[in-house]
Amino acid sequence: MNRESDVIVTPEQFVANIKWDAQGLAPAIIQDVNTKEVLTLAYMNEESLRRSVQSGETWFWSRSRQEFWHKGATSGNVQKIVELRYDCDGDALLVNVEPAGPACHTGKVSCFFNKAALEVGQSSDAADSGTTASAGRFDVLGELESIIAARDLERLEGAYTTYLFEKGIDKILKKVGEEAAESIIAAKNGDNAELRLEVSDLIYHLLVLLQERKLPLDEIMDELARRHERPRRD
Repeated sequence: MNRESDVIVTPEQFVANIKWDAQGLAPAIIQDVNTKEVLTLAYMNEESLRRSVQSGETWFWSRSRQEFWHKGATSGNVQKIVELRYDCDGDALLVNVEPAGPACHTGKVSCFFNKAALEVGQSSDAADSGTTASAGRFDVLGELESIIAARDLERLEGAYTTYLFEKGIDKILKKVGEEAAESIIAAKNGDNAELRLEVSDLIYHLLVLLQERKLPLDEIMDELARRHERPRRD
């Protein structure tokens, strides 16, 4: 996940470069490395950051209890650290993790589940027509990916996605094959209404497959972008 602009430092340099506040703390944004969803905001001090680096799992400093806490120590919902970054000022941390369960004490995948009902930037024409703005017309894929990841973690009883994950890879692959075949039949019959439904089912089951294999949709999009950038041969 390295970028050309990345500056790579040793773990010791990383810890030394953080600018702690007056209380010796820095905010740490915890993000799911696969879905890119922000899971929580916690605080680290120098020692909890060192423990995180050494253990490969998140450790924080509780401002209310005035003690260290290892995420998942009691719940089992540990967060395996995949990548550590700090911002340009050195006073905030970004921790990309693979979570073993929900990040929030409420049982939610993310602590950020309260949402304002805003319609900023949406034109009345777009709202009336039901047409999604071009710039965000694929946002639903990211949202669906996050929902599927949440189902994988929470295993909500009675949910179809939970059923697929519990049945395993063979069931998921079978559904992908069935939906692909049904999409082919709908296209062959010239039935666009049916094709729309079948392709939607196919995309959903493909996203379930990607989650089961822990292959982020971002990597698919990156691959498509790389192919688009290749010199054409025709």
